[in-house]
Amino acid sequence: MDPSILIATLNSVIGQVPEQAAQAAQSISGADIRMAGAFIGAGICMGFGAIGPGVGEGYTAGRACEAVGRSPENAGLLTRTMLIGQAVAESTGIYSLVVALLMLFVLT
Repeated sequence: MDPSILIATLNSVIGQVPEQAAQAAQSISGADIRMAGAFIGAGICMGFGAIGPGVGEGYTAGRACEAVGRSPENAGLLTRTMLIGQAVAESTGIYSLVVALLMLFVLT
C-alpha cells in the first residue's frame, strides 16, 4: 500500500472527529494515568501470582503420580495429601487475585 494513501485516509478520518472529542483525546489527566497504572499493576500481579501456584501444583501432581506408580496400594492416601497440598499452594494465587481486584475496583 502506498504511504500517501494511508496518510490521506488517516487525515480524512481525523477530520471527521468533532473538535471537542479531539481536544478531550489529546489531554491526559492524572486520573487517567492512575487508572492505567492500576490496570497494568493488576495484570502484573496476576501474571506473577499465577506462576508460583501453577509450577507448584504441576510439580506436586507429577511427584504424586510417580509415588502412585511406585506403590499403588497407597493411591488414596497420596491423592488426598496431594490435593491438600495443591489447595494450600493455590491460596497464593487467590491472594494475588484479591490484590488485583482491589487495584481494579478500589483504585479506579
